[in-house]
This record gives sequence, C-alpha cells and structure tokens, in this order.
Amino acid sequence: MQLQSFGLSTSMTGGEDLESRRDLSWQEFFKDPSKWWDNRSSKRSPRHPDFKHKVTKEPLWMHGRNNPSWVKDELFRRGFAVEQSIETSSSPDAFPASLIWDCSRNKDLSRGTRLHNELQERGLLEQEYSDALITMYAKCGEPEKAQALLDKHNIRNTIAWNALIAGYARDGQGQKALDCFERMQEEGIPPGAASYVCVLKACGVMGAIDKGKQVHDEILRQGLLQHNIVLGGALVDMYAKCGDLLQAHTVLKNLPSRNVILWNALITGYVQKGQGRKALECCKEMQSEGISPNTVTYICILKSCAIIKAIDKGKQIHDAILRQGLLEHSVVLGGALVDMYAKCGALPQAQAVLDELPSRNVICWSALIAGYAERDQGQKALECFQDMRRDGIAPDVVTYLSVVKACAVLGDIDKGKQIHNEILRQGLLKHNILLGNALVDMYAKCGALSQARSVLEKLPSRDVVSWSSLIAGYAQEGQGQQALECFKQMQLEDIPPNVVTYVCILKACAVIKALDKGKQIHNEISRQGLLEESMELGNSLVDMYAKCGALPQAQNVLENLSSRDVVSWSALIAGFAQKGLGQQAVKCFEQMQQEGIAPNAVTYLCMLKACAAVGAIDKGKQIHEDVLKQGLLEQNIELGNALVDMYAKCGALQQAQSILEELPSRDVVSWNALITGYAQEGQSEQAWKCFEKMQSEGINPNMVTFFCLLNMCGHLGLLEKGQELFDSMGGKYGLQPDIECFTCMVDLLGRAGHLVKAVEVIQKMPFPASSKLWLCLLSACQKWVDVDVGTWAFEQALEVEKCEATYILMANIYAAAGMPGKVRDIEAMIKKNKTWKQAGWVLNNQEGHRIPGPTKVVKTTKKVINHERVEQIGQKSP
Repeated sequence: MQLQSFGLSTSMTGGEDLESRRDLSWQEFFKDPSKWWDNRSSKRSPRHPDFKHKVTKEPLWMHGRNNPSWVKDELFRRGFAVEQSIETSSSPDAFPASLIWDCSRNKDLSRGTRLHNELQERGLLEQEYSDALITMYAKCGEPEKAQALLDKHNIRNTIAWNALIAGYARDGQGQKALDCFERMQEEGIPPGAASYVCVLKACGVMGAIDKGKQVHDEILRQGLLQHNIVLGGALVDMYAKCGDLLQAHTVLKNLPSRNVILWNALITGYVQKGQGRKALECCKEMQSEGISPNTVTYICILKSCAIIKAIDKGKQIHDAILRQGLLEHSVVLGGALVDMYAKCGALPQAQAVLDELPSRNVICWSALIAGYAERDQGQKALECFQDMRRDGIAPDVVTYLSVVKACAVLGDIDKGKQIHNEILRQGLLKHNILLGNALVDMYAKCGALSQARSVLEKLPSRDVVSWSSLIAGYAQEGQGQQALECFKQMQLEDIPPNVVTYVCILKACAVIKALDKGKQIHNEISRQGLLEESMELGNSLVDMYAKCGALPQAQNVLENLSSRDVVSWSALIAGFAQKGLGQQAVKCFEQMQQEGIAPNAVTYLCMLKACAAVGAIDKGKQIHEDVLKQGLLEQNIELGNALVDMYAKCGALQQAQSILEELPSRDVVSWNALITGYAQEGQSEQAWKCFEKMQSEGINPNMVTFFCLLNMCGHLGLLEKGQELFDSMGGKYGLQPDIECFTCMVDLLGRAGHLVKAVEVIQKMPFPASSKLWLCLLSACQKWVDVDVGTWAFEQALEVEKCEATYILMANIYAAAGMPGKVRDIEAMIKKNKTWKQAGWVLNNQEGHRIPGPTKVVKTTKKVINHERVEQIGQKSP
C-alpha cells in the first residue's frame, strides 16, 4: 500500500538498496513538500525523522547516511538548513559516526574536520569513530591525517586499512599505499577482496607491474576472481595502466563473467596508449558479447576516433548517442564529441555540437578553442574564448594553454600579455610548467625574446621544453649566438637536450655559419644514436652543413641517413643552389626522383634558384611545366616569383614578364625580379615602365627596388635619373636609404667624376660607411686619378677594415699620379700586414669592375697632391 502510493513495485523492496529508495522518496518530497510533516522544530529525540509523509508515514532525515549526494544541495537551494553539528543531530542515522560518513560520501573535508574537532571538545572518545574519521580523511585527500589516526589508535581492521590504502592511491602516492598494504599483512590483518582492489589501484598509479603480478598471484591462489567482478575489473585496470594491454585483455577474457565496466577499463587502456584502432576493436568485441556501451564507453571510443582521425566512425557514435538521448545527462560526453570533431579537423561540426549542447562547461569550450589553435585559426580561437566568458564560464589551465598558443599563431603579443597578466593574477604559473612553457613559446614566436627569457628565468622550474622554445625563438630571429648561449646554460642546469633542442640548435648554427659548433652537435647526436629515430634531426644536419657551405659533409650525412624524404633532398639542393653550383643541384634533383621521392614546392623553389644561378633555362622550363601540372602556382606566390627571377636571370625577359602578368597575385618581390632582369640587360626603359606599373597596381617599392634601379643608373651613367630616384626615397616614399643604396649613389657619382659630391653624400649618412662603400669611392678615385679624395678615403677605409683591395687601390691611385715613392710606401704596408682579410678581388683602373686576383701597380703620369684640399675634406669628415 505504502509502496504503491509512491509508484514503486513491491519487487523493489528486495532488489533495490536503501539508497535507491531514499532517492525516490526525496524526489517525491521535493515535488510537493506540503504533503510531508516538518518535525524539525518539535522533535525531542535524534531518532525522530525530520520529515514524515502525511499519508504513508515515510520518514526522511536531512543527514541520513543513505541520502543521495544531490539531496544536500537541493535542500540548501530550497532554503532548508543542512549544516548540522553533533549537538543538534536529529536522527538515528545522525549520531557522530553517521555524520562523519556523510562527509566522506560528499568529500566535505571542512565539515568533517569541524565534526572531528567537536568530538575532541566534547570529550567523546575519538577511537569509537576512528573508522569513520580515517575514511573521511582518506577520501577527502588527506591520507597523512588518516594514517596519523590509524597509528594513534592502533587500528586492526580492514575497513580503516583499505580506506587508507585507497586514499594514498587516489592521491597518487602509490608507494605509500603499497607500504600500508605490506604493513597490514605484517600485523596479521588478512586482506580481503576490497584490500586487493585498493592495492591494485596503487600498482596502476605507480606502474608497478611486478607488484601487481604478485598480487594477482595471491588473488588466484585464494580463488577470489570466481565471485568478484569488481576485483577482476581492478586487475584489468592495473595491467592496462601499466601498459601491459595484452595481459589486461587476457585477464578480461578469462573472467567467468564480464560487464561494460570491465571492457571500459581495457578500452581506456588502449586509448591512453594511443592505440585507437585496438580500442575500437575491443568495443566491437564487447558488443558481440551482447554488452551495450554506456556513456563511459562512448567517451573512450570518441577519444579513439580523435586519435586516429576516424571521423566517419565518430559520426556513427554521435548518431548512436543522439538516438539514446545521452547528451541530455552528460556534459562530459558532449565535451568528448566536440573534442573528436575538433581533433579530426571538422571545426564547423565541433562548433555546431557545442552550440547545441544543453549545458556547456570549461572542458567543452577548451576542446573547441584547442581545435582552432591547433589548426592555426588563432582569431577563431580567441573569439571562442570570448564567447566562453560571455557564457559565464571561467577558463582553466587547459583553456589558457590553447589561448596562449592562439596568440602565438597570430603573433598577437598585446593579447598575449593580457592573458599572461590573468595567469599571474591567478597564480597558475606556480604549479604548472606547461603553462610557463607555452608563455615562453608565445613570446618567442612573437619575436619578444627579452620577455620570453624573462618568463623562463622566473619559472619555479624549467625543463627541456622551456629552453627549447627559447632557443627556437632566437634561431628564428637570426640570433644564433644567443641560442648557443641558452643551449650552454641549459646544459649547465643538467637538463639534457632532446631531439627538438638539437633541431633548434642546428638551425642556430646554420644561421651564424657556426660550422665547428655544428660538428660538435653532430658528434653528440651520433653518440646518442638519435639519427636512427628522427628523420627531422637528419634533415636539420643536412641543412646546417649546406647553409654553412660544407656541401661534401651535407651530402655525406644525407647518403648515410637510414631514410630520406623530400626535406632531406631539398636542403641539399638548396645548398648547391646557394653556392651557384647548379649542375650539382640538378644532379641531386634527378637522384631524388630516381629514389621515388616526389619534389614539393620547396624543392622546385630551390631548383629554380639553381637554374637561375647557372642560366640553365631548359631545365628551368621543365620545372616550370611540372609546377603548372601540379597547380602549385595558384597558392604559392613565392614559387611564381622564383619563375620570374629564373627567366629574368637567364635573359628570357619576355617569358619573365609573361609569367608575372599571369600570376594570380603579385607582390614587390615579383616586380623586383623583373626590374632586376631588365636592369642587368641594360633595358632601362623597360625597367622604368615596370617601376611605374608596379606602383599603379598599388604595390610600393622597397629597398631592393631602389637598389636595383640605382645600380642600373650607375652602370648606364644615368646621373640625373639616379639622383632624382635617390632623393625621392625619403621624400616621396618615406624610406631611409640603407647602406647598399648609399653605396650605389656613391658609385653613380664616382663613375660620373663627381667625387666631391660623393664625399658629401657619405658625410650625410646617418650611419658609418662600410668597407664596400670606401672601395667604391677608391675605385672612382683611381679612375679619375684623384689623390686628394683617394688619400682621405684610404684613411677612412683602414678604420673600418684592413683588406688587401684597399691597399692595392691606393697604390694604383699613387701610380696613376706618378708618385712611385708613395707606391713603395703602400707596398711596404702590404708586406708588413700578413693577417688581413683577403678580398679575393680588386678594382681595375678603367671601369671599376671586379676582376679576380691581385692587380699590379700601374705607373702613369705624375700628379701633385693638393694637401690643402685633403685637409678640407678631412675637416668635413664626421
């Protein structure tokens, strides 16, 4: 009668436990509390219930031991007082022990501690409630306090010991859990099935498979697996967490009965090891036994789909979840769906799933933000971050990791600093090295290396990832020496480099041509046998040797690699192209193709440079055809520019212009390649037309454009045009001429005989003149036999660099002026200085062109030095 009034069948009384009945009773209470008597203010004994149904007389206690966990929150939400002390306890279940058990169930450490203190204040015997207190502290994450109580009262029952072992295992302190298990046995307390479950969990936490096998043997000897499916699940879980998935599978198959929980343990193990396909196979095997997946299974399978990018399978799982209506009750499952779609690159679907979820938490949002960040869609990631906040959800460490990555992708240092400040305010860097590393990486990728270094130095702990991020940043910015210093500091801190570190430091060596250091790193890598396991490292070695000009070593490394790919070959081809060794580059290209390795855009780019270097237009045309067949020009402007450059340097200017006009998009580099081609061929009118056409398309010239045109003006003697162009740089275009453009202008004036004007240009420069500039001026002085300016330029040049060409040019000037005594003085200087840099070329006394080898001093007509003019020039010198 009473049960039927609650809509329950009588079969429940024997089959369902007390907690299930209490759950339904409380649901009835909250539907209409007016149907229940409220006895809280009138009851005289703790044994009396707080509420009693007016018809069925069903009793309810607010702090009943078997109350479902959700009841406390609902009572609080509806305005019922739920806090209770020992003094006000009001039910037979609400004596001190039951109140403490309630704290264990709800993991309410604060209330449990207050109850413990109240026991002590009231002089009640702590030992009588020791099991409850030990369990409460162990479950609430304070196993040390639990052990202190156990030791204090010399507890000798399995309940307390099991709680303590489980507490240490749950807290990640596996060794302490095993120590407790051994001590329990030493004290003669026989472990039961529950004890073994706890100790197996500890073995899983530690990865202590040998101890786990020992416990397994004990369990088999006692025959406990025949009647305890929970113990079987603990064994499967232990082997899975220790990585022995074959044994986990064997244990599961040998169990007398299996359920979804056991299969979930095995499937989870495969997922954690990244074996997504095996996880899917297990799920299929489970279903073949007639066992249906539950929410946990679906979460694991979705992770498997994410691992192997099995989006079609993921969609099938999604459909099954929708049919069963599981998303209504599990936000974790919703987050797993978002994560699966995001990791499979299906970001619109991931966004759609998140938008349709009945409730969203930080995990769901973080999965989507991470998906956008991983796909380099930084702006979308930041927009999601803002949407999440508008949803009232606070970010956690995982969210911040993805947001910081998004800032790095965008190079948005301002947003990155804002996020950094939030992280600092929340104190998150104190306990999370991953977040610190992400910040170092973000600042490094934004080029803010001083901030990156500052973050690294303030981290409470650093690891190889921290240092590798900073080293990569310095290498990326061309600051190879600083990268090497970081590498040294990392090693001083006893942090061994990994493959990523070596890749970064080899790049740094390539940047600064530190061949000796590169060889040293190569030796370290070889000693550790790392080349066998990392193709990227082998490619980095090839690239380092190639960029340092050590092409035989680069080729030797490539030939000895256990496996090669297009990156390996492209690095070597680029090295030959850079050195102008086009034939060797072509040979490597053909050998690569013979090995069945298809070239990519980078390879073609290197090959076009090689063809341009040696004028191999026929090979260049073949490359052009391959590029067109693969449709690479549609999305690669750099490749298009290389084609224009190749044809231009081979003198095929009509083809170069035709290609430029057909490019889907053009930039200043495209036009510079064509302008340079026309300039080199002396076709000034065409060069100027290109210059004007480029600007009509809204493309502004850069420093390279002006260098090409000024250089052309110098060689063609276009003094007025060159002067006008040079003056327009600062006025019309807002560009400060660099040292190369100033050198071109000095060369232009010098060739035209305007040496004093050339000196005036030098004196107006905002930076010191280079050795190359002084050589240009000295060459002009030789051509016009101007001893006065030449003497001044010679003295200035020696302040910058003492190279052989400087002395030879000055000697030629003196010889041309008929001053043999001065020539002998220069020759004496040449003999005295044996350690200067060999220039490898000098300038002759007619055209100022580079010619190989030393030049003999030319004796011509005598000319008197105007000492007063030399002094005037010197006084104008900055």
